[in-house]
Amino acid sequence: MSDTLNVINVGLSSFADAVTGAGGQAINVNWRPPADGDIDVGNALAGLVNNQIIDAANRIAFDKYLNAQPVLEGIGRAGDVLPSMGERTILHAGPPIDWQEVCKPVHGAIIGAILYEGWASDEKTATELLKSGEVTIDPCHHHSAVGPMAGITSPSMPVLIVTNTTDGNKAFTNLNEGLGKVLRFGANSEDVIKRLKWMQTTLADVLNAALSSAEGIDVKTIMAQALYMGDEVHNRNAAATGLLLKQLVPHALRAKMDADDVATAIEFIAGNDHFFLNVSMAACKAMLDAAHGVSNSSMVTAMARNGVEFGIRVSGCGDQWFTTPAPIVDGLYFPGYSIEDAAPDLGDSAITETAGIGGFAMAASPAIVQFVGGTPADAIARSKEMLPITLGRNNALTIPALNFNGTAAGIDIRKVVDTGIQPIINTGIAHKDAGVGQIGAGITRAPMACFTKAVLALAKGISA
Repeated sequence: MSDTLNVINVGLSSFADAVTGAGGQAINVNWRPPADGDIDVGNALAGLVNNQIIDAANRIAFDKYLNAQPVLEGIGRAGDVLPSMGERTILHAGPPIDWQEVCKPVHGAIIGAILYEGWASDEKTATELLKSGEVTIDPCHHHSAVGPMAGITSPSMPVLIVTNTTDGNKAFTNLNEGLGKVLRFGANSEDVIKRLKWMQTTLADVLNAALSSAEGIDVKTIMAQALYMGDEVHNRNAAATGLLLKQLVPHALRAKMDADDVATAIEFIAGNDHFFLNVSMAACKAMLDAAHGVSNSSMVTAMARNGVEFGIRVSGCGDQWFTTPAPIVDGLYFPGYSIEDAAPDLGDSAITETAGIGGFAMAASPAIVQFVGGTPADAIARSKEMLPITLGRNNALTIPALNFNGTAAGIDIRKVVDTGIQPIINTGIAHKDAGVGQIGAGITRAPMACFTKAVLALAKGISA
C-alpha cells in the first residue's frame, strides 16, 4: 500500500489544494452541477438523459439534417414565393418582437423597407403606418426564411430560393447588399434605397437568367470546398463567393441580356465577399427545417437574435421559441468604437452555427481569428469543444485541421445543459444606432437560459 495519498477531487478546487498542501497528490475535475444547480431543471434533465424515446427521435432528426441536399434553384419576389407573407408584412431576424420594442438598427431598417416599398414618403408617415397596424412585422423564420443582421425582407424584395431536394422543403433569403451603409444595419438613406431598387431589377434579373440556365447549384458542395479553402462560411465567405461566381458567370454571359447589366452584376458580386453568406444561411435553414418537427427530439433547429432577445427552436417543441436577453458581444472593435457603442447580438446568421459551420467550423479558417479575435490554435480548440454538445459529425463538411473529420453538428439541448458548454457563435457587431453599420466582430455564446427553458418544456411534452 502506498503511503502517498492520491485523490480525485470533484467540485471545489480548494479541496484539492488542501490535499496537495499536505503532501498528497490530487487530480481536480472541473465539474459543476447542471443548470448551476437548479433543482427543477436538473430533475427535468434527469428524465431526458439516456431516454430511448428521445434518442430514437434524435436519430430521425439528425439523419434528416444529414441527408438534406440544399440546391440554389432560383430567385423570386418575396411576396410571391414566401409562405403566408402578406403584402403589408415586413420580416425581421430573430424571435418574435413587437415593432415598438425593436432595437434602433432594426427600427431604421423597417422604416427603410417601408420607404423602399413606397408605402410612405418619410419616416413620420412610415411610423404612423406601423402604429395603425397597417404594416406588420414577423420573424423571417416563420416564413421559411432567414436574413443577416436586421434581416429585413419586404414583399417586393428579391429572395434566393434554396430547395432541399431530398425532402422538397424550401428556404429563402434576401440578397446581400455588401458593406457600408446598408439596410441590414438600419441605414435607409436615398442611396440605400437606390441600391435596393437596382438589386430588385438588374441584379435579380441577371441572377434569374443565370440560375435558370444552370438548373440548380449544389450549395453543400460549395460549402464543403470553401471549408478546404479557408472559409468557415459565416463571417468568412471569400472562397465560397468565388466558387459560386465561378458557376454563375458562364450562364450569365450566355444570357441574352444587356452586356453592361451583366458586367455590373458580376462586378457587384465579385466585390462583395459576403455575398455567399445569405446563400449559406438559406442552405442551413433548408437542412435544419428538414429536421424540425420530429416529436420528442432534443435537437436545436434554429438559433437567432433580434437585437433584444436571443432565441432557439427545438425540433420536438414545435414552433415555440425559448428566449432570453441577447448578449452584447465583447469582440474586436474597429478604430473609434468600443463595446459601449454596440447593439446587443443581432441576426439570423447563427443558423450557420446551428448547422455545424461558422463558429463550429473555425478550425477550417485560421484567418478568421484576425477578424473575431484569438489565435489559430483557439479556432481549432473551439471547434473541438462543440463535440460534447452535439449529436454527431457532418461528414459532408470536413475540416483538414481536424484530420478531415466532419464538423460537430446537431446541437442537443440536453448535452448543453448537462455539460454547461454553450454553443459558440462568431458574429459581426452592429452599432446600437441605426445606419452606422458594422463596428466590429467577435465570439459570443448562446445563452444557457434558452436551453434550460427548452429542457423544461421538452420534459413536460415528451410523449410515448
